Amino acid sequence: MARASDSEARTICSRDQKPLYSPERRLPPVPSLNERKRKTGCDHQETPGSEIRQDHPAKKRSCSPTPDSCISELMRLPEARPIPHEWLVAEVKGIYAGLVRVETKCIEVDNAQLSNTDANSRLNDKQWQILIELHRTLLHEHHDFFLVIQHPSATPVMREVASQYSMPGRMWRHGIHSFLELLRQRLPSSLEHMLAFLSLAYGMMTLLYETVLDFQDTWIECLGDLGRYRMAIEDSDNTEREIWRGVSRRWYSMASDESPTTGRLYHHHAILARQNPLQQLYYYIKSLCVPIPFSSTRESMMALFDHVLSNSPNRLASFDAAFLRVHGILFSGKSRDQLESCTRSFIHQLGIHIGQVKQQYCIAISLSCSLLGYGSESNVLMRAISKRPEGTDAAVDASMTPEAIPDESFKLALDFAKRTITEVIRRSSDDNILPFVYSILVFMNHMTKHPAAMFHLGNSYPWKETAYILNVLLLSYNHGYDGQRYFRLWRKDQVLRPLPEDFAMRGLPYFADHFPDRWFRNGKMDEDERNLKLPSQSEERKVRILSLGWRIATLNEWLIWDEDTQLFSASKGQGVEPCQHTGADKRPNHD
Repeated sequence: MARASDSEARTICSRDQKPLYSPERRLPPVPSLNERKRKTGCDHQETPGSEIRQDHPAKKRSCSPTPDSCISELMRLPEARPIPHEWLVAEVKGIYAGLVRVETKCIEVDNAQLSNTDANSRLNDKQWQILIELHRTLLHEHHDFFLVIQHPSATPVMREVASQYSMPGRMWRHGIHSFLELLRQRLPSSLEHMLAFLSLAYGMMTLLYETVLDFQDTWIECLGDLGRYRMAIEDSDNTEREIWRGVSRRWYSMASDESPTTGRLYHHHAILARQNPLQQLYYYIKSLCVPIPFSSTRESMMALFDHVLSNSPNRLASFDAAFLRVHGILFSGKSRDQLESCTRSFIHQLGIHIGQVKQQYCIAISLSCSLLGYGSESNVLMRAISKRPEGTDAAVDASMTPEAIPDESFKLALDFAKRTITEVIRRSSDDNILPFVYSILVFMNHMTKHPAAMFHLGNSYPWKETAYILNVLLLSYNHGYDGQRYFRLWRKDQVLRPLPEDFAMRGLPYFADHFPDRWFRNGKMDEDERNLKLPSQSEERKVRILSLGWRIATLNEWLIWDEDTQLFSASKGQGVEPCQHTGADKRPNHD
């Protein structure tokens, strides 16, 4: 698509032209049916006895049934005339000139009111209504502008004007957000007016979402923001509050599905997840670790951690509080003298509560991202998995360059991750730990593709315990299967069934090459539906875990696959308690 040059865009949006539409300009009258019949020469009239009877063949009409012959039962639409480009340009100029005038007035009024801190200068109902009407006018001007530039007769240059002039962002910033902040600042006296304006803005954004498809991603995020505003002001009715929380979450989920690498969207998710501390921490951390991180998340995380580390009274469960404290110390570097006691407290409670945690993958993903330094560019693993010029020896680079020396925070995070993984795997008989194990092995499988990363992880990761749980899972399968044929992460004929943890890891750098792009093609479902616990998921996770284990073992460096015993073991002489296959074959046959 051709892009508009600055001169072309300025010409289109200059203010010295009048709008296209004028009340004096009328369309030509539509001819009546009789007039149109006379023009076609088909003035056929029915006479008594001329009806078609069942016992006689149909009589021929006086005109041939060709498209241009006569009009019988159906009337044709008037011929559509293409709109000249000059007319569209004039219309855009007129709308844009009016839009700028209203926009300027909105900016002046909002800034003046936001800077006015005098408690005695409250606006009365009539003044609020005038301001609402002013912002309503601006929204309608934007709507007209978008409709004209996407007219079928519009040129590519004209279609680019909205992007070049940042019209969606200006609409949100000056037409909605600034006024909402003013209304929020004047609560509770402005509550009724804020509810009215939210309803107006939500309706307009829904209309734009359905009609202006070029900026659909923007409208989706704006709808999520409006739902979050609506949720935030609902203090009296918890049911209504939860309804709007769900509405906002669904819009944000749609937005993150379209842009899974945008950290800002996960920050929005985190704000909505305050009732679930583990999930909130996961969203905050993911917001920093995706390829397009949201830097403001660090301030939000520090506010959360400062509250937890201060030991002030809170409503957190002891298990959640212990996990947050450890990450707070690792993230901020504060209170490191408390790290060991906090770690022991969490590990102790982990053994008790791990089977009861609904979203264990949140813990696993948070652990993995802590090893990435919470997205820090100076982290040794982040440097290792970044793209390098061809011909670079990653293994040599890992041990020789100064920036490859891990800092104290990485060493502490690695120790915490190792102890947590070991404690979880001890519960190998509990299928509830499978989401955790699968999520961790996805991370480790990606790291094995980067020698520089494994230089720091290879000797510290609990391979012995990993081999043990892989052998436990093998008990579900017959002895003598072909691992290379059966244990594959996906097949071309496989039904696309993403697991909840697949959605949770989507967008993270170590998950980018885990599945093909089409894996989430059928994934347009809300968060509650994604997190449904289905009986078939347990078997799917076992296959995936064994597939990852077998893939890592093919490298013969950290895990070993023995074709004779059909068992996994840790390399470098580390023993593993084998789970021998018995001859009792009540197990399913997957060959």
